[in-house]
Amino acid sequence: MSGPDWDSAQELFLQYLRHERNLSEETLRAYASDLSQFAGYARGLAGSCGLQPGSIGAETIRGYLASVHRSLEKTSRARKLSALRSFYRYLISSGLFAENPADLVAHPKIEQKVPSFLTVDAVFHFLDALSGAALKRDGSWRKARNWALFESLYSTGIRVSELVKLNRDEVIFDEGVVRVRGKGRKERIVPIGTKALDALKYYLSALEFQFSERRAGGSQALFLNSRGGRLTARSVNRILKAELIGCGLWQHLSAHGLRHTFATHLLNAGADLRAIQEMLGHESLSTTQRYTHVDIDRLMKVYDASHPRSRKK
Repeated sequence: MSGPDWDSAQELFLQYLRHERNLSEETLRAYASDLSQFAGYARGLAGSCGLQPGSIGAETIRGYLASVHRSLEKTSRARKLSALRSFYRYLISSGLFAENPADLVAHPKIEQKVPSFLTVDAVFHFLDALSGAALKRDGSWRKARNWALFESLYSTGIRVSELVKLNRDEVIFDEGVVRVRGKGRKERIVPIGTKALDALKYYLSALEFQFSERRAGGSQALFLNSRGGRLTARSVNRILKAELIGCGLWQHLSAHGLRHTFATHLLNAGADLRAIQEMLGHESLSTTQRYTHVDIDRLMKVYDASHPRSRKK
């Protein structure tokens, strides 16, 4: 069939994502992996190394998804189908093909789980415990870092991947904002509260006195590990688990759960959904609406106070 072979078309698509969509290298690697895995399956069916996008039909894509049904979760299968749909949409928009076979394949139905989050009381207990440990006379810079880390995460609601990418000059103390580099390398300005700013000031002060410039290696990273390198998202999750247990909270919560907590608490306090969308860095409002699970006790109080047939005489 006419048109570029698979490898050439895939490279064109990845270049488009890199230069036109400004997607991160991590996202690009995910697209490349998903497309290459599908191509390997399709080549196995064809019995040859040569493969053209125009030779792929919906039945091949269905067969591929069926082949990974047992080994992959629904979310992973849905992501692979989405990668194929995006790939063919790009080829169609470039005038290389006229049909998208992936659009003819049903998307795996994924249940929307209510994300895990902490109550307001639990957050206060957690952060107060962190500040108490940091402010002790013999408190280490690590305790100060952990306090600043989770105060900042809860105060801003940014992604943990965005948090660990922060440099020191991206926290603007005088204005009470943080410059965040989000998905697609887009920059946004996010407010940060005084509690978090106080924790950050204390952490940076402790770092200056307890952590030599030589060990830090001149790093501009805001949050450092014990070797002076930039803290990773995996490390943040490990630290969070240990600190939650340390203050008596056994609820399973990832660092992303503090982002859910931030959004939930703002929504329950009456914050505008569009404003929360902007702070979270969501392109679509429908993504933000996942956070609109309202505390049932508050909902019942509103109902009892408002509904004509519920109000007590």
